[in-house]
Order: sequence, then C-alpha cells, then structure tokens
Amino acid sequence: MPIFQQNRTMFKTPFSAAYWRCAMKEFRSLRSLVFAALMIAACIILSKFSIPIYAGLKISFGFLARALCALVCGPVTALVFGAAEDTLSFFLASSGEPYFPGYMLTTMLGTLIYALFFYRARVTVLRIFLAKLCTNVMNVFLGSLWSAILYSKGYLYYMTNSMVKNTLMLPVQTLMLVVLFGALVPVLYRMGALPNQAERRLAFI
Repeated sequence: MPIFQQNRTMFKTPFSAAYWRCAMKEFRSLRSLVFAALMIAACIILSKFSIPIYAGLKISFGFLARALCALVCGPVTALVFGAAEDTLSFFLASSGEPYFPGYMLTTMLGTLIYALFFYRARVTVLRIFLAKLCTNVMNVFLGSLWSAILYSKGYLYYMTNSMVKNTLMLPVQTLMLVVLFGALVPVLYRMGALPNQAERRLAFI
C-alpha cells in the first residue's frame, strides 16, 4: 500500500519524529517522486507566463506548483524539489540573469516552508496566509541579500523595493493559493494522495 494511504490520522506535526519518518518514506515513494517531477515541469512552464501590473510588479504562477508539491510530497522531497526546480528552471528558462546558488537556497527554503505548513496538516485559509507571509518575508530578506551581492546598489535599496512588492502581492498570492487548494484538495484526497485531514474542504481556521 502506498505511504500516502497508510496511517491516515497520524504524523500531523513537524515536531513529531514520526512525521519526519513519514516524510522520508514519502521521498522514497515512486508516485511522490513522479508528482514532484510533474510539478518541476509545471514550474518551468509557468515561469514563462506572468501578468504585469505596474513598475516591475507582476503576478507570477510558479509558486502554485511549489506549494502543491509541498502539500503532497512533504518537507524532505520539498528540499530536493527546490534544488532541482531552480537549477532546471535556470538552464531551461533563464531570462539572461547569471546563475547564483543563493536563489536555489531561497527556492528550497520556500518550498520547505510550504511543506511545514501544509504536509499532513488540515489546510485552512489561515495556514495558507501564514505560509505565504513567511515565504514573502524570507524573499524580502534573502532576495535582497542576493541582489546586493550580485548588483551595484545597497541592501537597503533592494530590501525596500522587495518589501513593497511582496506586501502588495501577499493578498493576491494568498487568494490564488486558496482558489487552487480549494479546488484540488478534495480531488487529491479522493485520489489517495492526501491523508485524512484533507477529507473536508478548505476551512478558514
């Protein structure tokens, strides 16, 4: 029996050793690895599309596939997914910017954050908001550091710009994840890809 169909009521918290044992088994599950590979492909495709809003501010879609992979595959797979996705995205869909391993670290940590909030947990609007808030805060501080290292302007310049953009995008990105999870969580549960906490539809708290 696949790991995601076993022990449906267990391993709900990252503070449990059993949670991490389950995450390791998920990493060795062929179906989970195939799903993660599909999400990498989705990220690469989605990176080619964005909706410009104003002055460099745009709606992108790659984070949706990252969050979905984290939800289904867990934190261990999420770290490997982040490294593979960022590297492959650079070589297959680079926009001309130099390769920098710091951005890979940001992707890995962002996907890990999603996994810690969503994997084996009852997904709610509040959890989605908190997960997106944490990833956006991380993007502000780490992304600004990488930009300051690579380019000419100082850290505070990049941090200010990034803080404004991430603050404005937070409600939009949260809503996008709410819509995505609201549609797919019941489907994934019926497919056996999610444990028992996903049986009910998306809740607020």
